[in-house]
Amino acid sequence: MQEPTLLLLTALADAPRHGYALIQEIAAISGGRVRMRAGTLYGALDRLLGQGLIRVESEEVVDGRARRTYALSDSGRAVLAAEAERLRAVAAEAERRLAAPARPRLNGAFA
Repeated sequence: MQEPTLLLLTALADAPRHGYALIQEIAAISGGRVRMRAGTLYGALDRLLGQGLIRVESEEVVDGRARRTYALSDSGRAVLAAEAERLRAVAAEAERRLAAPARPRLNGAFA
């Protein structure tokens, strides 16, 4: 799963949010490292809607403009949970290998 998708699904895991709130939440989750632009966000939201991973929770007009609020669907929650488990397993293996003593190289290859 690509990082923008992971961040979007994570941002919707605890509460429905509209576009601007998603941009802010993604920045917060990533520690400011990822700043999603509106065009990228709405393209990703359309893709996730099409895949059934998110749904439109509500639509309202605010200051003359339509505002959609998005929520994680049941299948989106399952996909996010599976990705979180996969990342946990990879991180645990990386930590295990980092804690092991480095093996000497033999002829340019690891022993």
